[in-house]
Amino acid sequence: MNETTRYLHAVVDPPGIEIGQLVSLLVKDAVQAGASDIHIEPWESTLVVRIRLSGVLTELVHLPLDLMERISGRLKVMANLISYQTDLPQEGHAPAGPDTAGVELRISVFPTVRGEKIVIRIFDSRNRTFELASLGFEEDTLKTLVGLLDRPNGLILLTGPTGAGKTTVIYSALCHLVHRFGPTISISTVEDPVEFNLPMISQAQINPVREFTYPIALRSLMRQDPQVIMIGEIRDAETASIAVQAGLTGHLVISTIHSGSTAGVFARLINMEIEPFLLASSIGGIVGLRLIRMNCPYCSEPYQPESGLLRMLPEEIAETASFRRGVGCPECMQTGYGGRTALTEMLVVNEAIRDAALQKRTTRSLQEVAVAEGMQTLWKMGLRRVVKGESPLEEIVRVVGFDHS
Repeated sequence: MNETTRYLHAVVDPPGIEIGQLVSLLVKDAVQAGASDIHIEPWESTLVVRIRLSGVLTELVHLPLDLMERISGRLKVMANLISYQTDLPQEGHAPAGPDTAGVELRISVFPTVRGEKIVIRIFDSRNRTFELASLGFEEDTLKTLVGLLDRPNGLILLTGPTGAGKTTVIYSALCHLVHRFGPTISISTVEDPVEFNLPMISQAQINPVREFTYPIALRSLMRQDPQVIMIGEIRDAETASIAVQAGLTGHLVISTIHSGSTAGVFARLINMEIEPFLLASSIGGIVGLRLIRMNCPYCSEPYQPESGLLRMLPEEIAETASFRRGVGCPECMQTGYGGRTALTEMLVVNEAIRDAALQKRTTRSLQEVAVAEGMQTLWKMGLRRVVKGESPLEEIVRVVGFDHS
């Protein structure tokens, strides 16, 4: 039983609930569980509180609906929002302190027909280190990424859905460069928002309200003599153009871009009116990222996937793999999972990829060229984890889908 539930059971008279204490306990329970987000949402008859554990929402507690306005008001005060405004979205930040279990909170309030939905992103910087070796990358992937970081110029792009770990990988890459070169290297970032403060790195946060946008920040930054530039996200043609030009003029540029697939990054940038010959010359590598849940080490046991899933696998894997999955225990909050690790798809731009990009080959065709050049797909990297018993087959299918290639 979590502390929030214990507190609610101890309160005899519901109107006597101390709302500040209740909110603090909700945050504390989420932090202790290792959650990344808290969702507080009015349903038909209850105010449900869910936490995102290893990327999946899990119910924490159901509260009376009449507590909604009081909880919303308390969180708005913590984040310096307008407490009486309930019909417009609001976003704010609550610094680390006793009321937040020692972590920073980014609070988003959104009006719905049943009331306000609140999502709280948790940033726990305590004992947080960004090290490439701790990301869970396969050894060959890690070696390739370090090789890309050793280059003096060019673009390294990361792609994947929200919450796939792109920012963590970039921060780890920047810390790797700082550790290697120390005070001899100049690193600057432009982010939205700055999620963690990194040592020996100049970090800037865009502010569109004050017209401090990605393009404006990057143009100014180019006069700051940086060797490495990190761009939080390439969202538009202007930012993409500046990033490509920076990569061509002696800067190492690291950024993220949303794309349906790793090879699809080329099509996405061409749609932003970047010439293929510029992409072929500037991009050094693209990393496709996903996060999968790992089996709980306390309750993991052998099992046999259903026949439909087994038919997806190569025959040698289906017959010889030792499949395992967690069945649920108190250590994993009955989820069967314990932590997450990264799946990667590392596309290194070599002569064959450059030629394919210059010819404006389709994404499917680019993918085939990359695989022929040795790229391991997300599906194949996921199967490695399954064979090792680190994650169940169902989790790989859920996150990656089935790769027919």
